[in-house]
Amino acid sequence: MGSMTTATAPAMRDEAERLLRELAGPDARLREDQWTAIEALVVQRKRALVVQRTGWGKSAVYFISAKLLRATGHGPTVIVSPLLALMRNQVSSAERAGVRAATINSGNVTEWDDIHARVAANDLDVLLVSPERLNNPDFRDQVLPALAADAGLVVVDEAHCVSDWGHDFRPDYRRIRTLIAELGEGIPVLATTATANNRVVEDVSAQLGVGGEETLVLRGGLERESLHLSVVHIPEATARAAWLADMLETLPGSGIIYTLTVSAARDLASLLSERGHTVAAYTGQTDPTERESLEQDLLGNRVKALVATSALGMGFDKPDLGFVVHLGAPSSPISYYQQVGRAGRSTDRADVILLPGAEDKQIWSYFASVAFPREHLVRSVIEHLDTEKATSTPALEPLVELNRTRLEMVLKVLDVDGAVKRVKGGWISTGEPWVYDAERYGRLDDARQAEQAAMVEYQSITTCRMTFLREQLDDPGLTSENSQCGRCDNCTGNRYDTTVDTTALDETRARLQRPGFDLEPRKMWPTGLSKLGVKLSGKITEGPETGRILGRMSDLGWGQRLRALFDGPDAEVPDAVVSACISVLAAWNWAERPTGVMALESTTRPLLVSSLAAKLAEVGRLTDLGTLRLRPDHPPVSAANSAYRVSGLVDVWEVPDMSIHQGPILLVDAIADTGWTFTMAARALRQAGAHSVLPLALASPK
Repeated sequence: MGSMTTATAPAMRDEAERLLRELAGPDARLREDQWTAIEALVVQRKRALVVQRTGWGKSAVYFISAKLLRATGHGPTVIVSPLLALMRNQVSSAERAGVRAATINSGNVTEWDDIHARVAANDLDVLLVSPERLNNPDFRDQVLPALAADAGLVVVDEAHCVSDWGHDFRPDYRRIRTLIAELGEGIPVLATTATANNRVVEDVSAQLGVGGEETLVLRGGLERESLHLSVVHIPEATARAAWLADMLETLPGSGIIYTLTVSAARDLASLLSERGHTVAAYTGQTDPTERESLEQDLLGNRVKALVATSALGMGFDKPDLGFVVHLGAPSSPISYYQQVGRAGRSTDRADVILLPGAEDKQIWSYFASVAFPREHLVRSVIEHLDTEKATSTPALEPLVELNRTRLEMVLKVLDVDGAVKRVKGGWISTGEPWVYDAERYGRLDDARQAEQAAMVEYQSITTCRMTFLREQLDDPGLTSENSQCGRCDNCTGNRYDTTVDTTALDETRARLQRPGFDLEPRKMWPTGLSKLGVKLSGKITEGPETGRILGRMSDLGWGQRLRALFDGPDAEVPDAVVSACISVLAAWNWAERPTGVMALESTTRPLLVSSLAAKLAEVGRLTDLGTLRLRPDHPPVSAANSAYRVSGLVDVWEVPDMSIHQGPILLVDAIADTGWTFTMAARALRQAGAHSVLPLALASPK
């Protein structure tokens, strides 16, 4: 380490002001609370937790601190952040101010060796690391110890991710505890977040070891003078979409329209585009390079709006964002505030509109159902791992009843808990005893329920909406004197007109109810089936053709009608559904028209499926091939995990001789989720002599 010089605080402040002007322009001035944070980190070398609204200037605090620490001979600042989009903006703005910064994330693998060399050569002021890197064996064993020993400062950005109570819990973030515990003496730590209530603040403090006596907690008020909050109640989903299509042009500047699901984002973006608006969909399934160009389009006002899921959440910074609309309510007031707080940072006015729907609760319960699994499933993961020989995630997946995403989450949590360890080639068990923290998961569930109830309450309150959100976030700046924002629909009495032009409504309905979307056939067998005694691997050769699904349960158009159908008792298929299926068949671009129809036996909807198949046979003048029956002794298949599902579907049907029927077969089922039932049924039919199989399902769950 170089010679340590300790500058006096006033000289240090002058230098900090100079660096800020380089970062933010000639007129920029440090505010007292920003200087308090910098002084605590650089002069007093304390640990600090900063809870400040977005736009407060957290990044200025850590870049200035990094530069000041380097000037006094300390090592580089390490910033752990989950936000690749934000990293891009930050690295470029830091470099303008003479801060040498680099980022290590999954998107720049080719540069890692160079960056590791720059760290070793002491050639970097700031290193931004995505949380996932912390557990990469190479990085963990080779790069991290050196950083931990010599870092000038460690910054944990979006620190609420550490907390299970935070709206965006990431298991990788719990690794940071280990990093902080291993830090050299006197290395300051700064944890920052924009949205945290008391519960999150306490939890983050405890988890990061930044909450003791020595910690400076800087917490600002959450009032945003530019935000005009409204809730618009339109009962029917189609009418909500039509209203938004009519309204969009009148909203100020450009903005973000949030939806709860990927499919709703896609559907709404294509509807708004057809209505002449310049919009694009932005979801977790959008390719990273495409994401970057969409962010630039919004920053440069080349689009009116991005229709996004929460994938465009934290870290996207556009100070002049003119509006945020939610088509469907998020499940927590904290994540709602986090998303609407993106708007109006540098403008006098930003419109914030919530359009809640009756289906929101069902979507919340779906997301809750894929949270941390029950104890027996977690134990089975530990039991299937060896203490010496590594098992890869794809090899482990068929052995446990968890799909890939949930399995990865479980492994990460177990890793942090010390029960398993990531090594080259996969995972091993440590052999350490492990306790399932049922109490914690119970508390999380209770908290989730309470937050959902608060979000439902927000929609119907008659008092100030901003105050309600600030109360939910335990805003320390809230007093009885400032308990009215004076701008929301309840404070002003100004409400949006909810009438929708009938022509526009009809057009929207026709567009949203245009029937059907493709069900792509599965191309590869899941890995590891041999371990379950099934001799299938590699490419699928005897599967179905591309199928069609009438609608998604989460859809704006058919979603509601299908949910109503499946929520009721099993009954004959309604005529409207038959008509829609006929339109799907009419629009189907198949290589060869089907000549026969067969129903898949349904354990829950036998009448619905068999009557649909019979009606389609009648209307389409196709041979009615009856029902593909399950063997009576067959146990039900409930697993969502691919390998388990396939092994459970081997040889489960009583397959008739199909060689007597000429031409493709339309195979009908109620719900298609993973596509494995259709794959296995098509395979069984093809092996019995069927020409080809065209799957048709009424619904997919998401």
